[in-house]
Amino acid sequence: MNDAEMYARYNQEANKALMRILDGLSNDEREMDRGSYFGSLSELARHGMSGTCFLLGILKEALAENAAAAEALAGLPAWPEKGPLDEAGWKKLGRDLAAADAAYVGMARALGDGDLRLPIKIDWNGGNPRRKRRPESAAPESVPLSFMLGQLTVHGAHHRGQISQILDEMKIEHDFSGMGIALKSPAGATPCRSMKASARSRLSLG
Repeated sequence: MNDAEMYARYNQEANKALMRILDGLSNDEREMDRGSYFGSLSELARHGMSGTCFLLGILKEALAENAAAAEALAGLPAWPEKGPLDEAGWKKLGRDLAAADAAYVGMARALGDGDLRLPIKIDWNGGNPRRKRRPESAAPESVPLSFMLGQLTVHGAHHRGQISQILDEMKIEHDFSGMGIALKSPAGATPCRSMKASARSRLSLG
């Protein structure tokens, strides 16, 4: 298991545990506005999945020549629609989240060292306006693919943390750290070098 796959599986296992907890709530409990930026627990879960689909989606072009990675990313579901969810809509979100996480794991398993260094364009919202106003502080035109994988991990952990806080306030026991996945990685089985090392050697935010 390489580093990228380990973090992808961490994300997958954490999401499975999270969804098991949220599945045990009533639909009204999931849909209630909890005062967070995204409002409800269901909307937080949906945003987490949307982020995974978005961040993986922008890797497709760079990984087009990696057949196994491209095949895995072809399994990405469509972004979930906004708006309140009924029970059927919640179950569909769960299936789509599982599919997105499976695509992430499959892609990560297929990555080699060269893939981690591939440049990924990040001016995805019609260009970077800060570049024109303050070029010295603007984000770079591209970052290594390894950096984007780090963003995937951070994004998922951040929003699961928001859900964790809400569950604390609801007095609901929960544990979806996913940390146990690291114990399943065979010693020495790391065909990719560390994503952190790759990002450190390639990324310059100037």
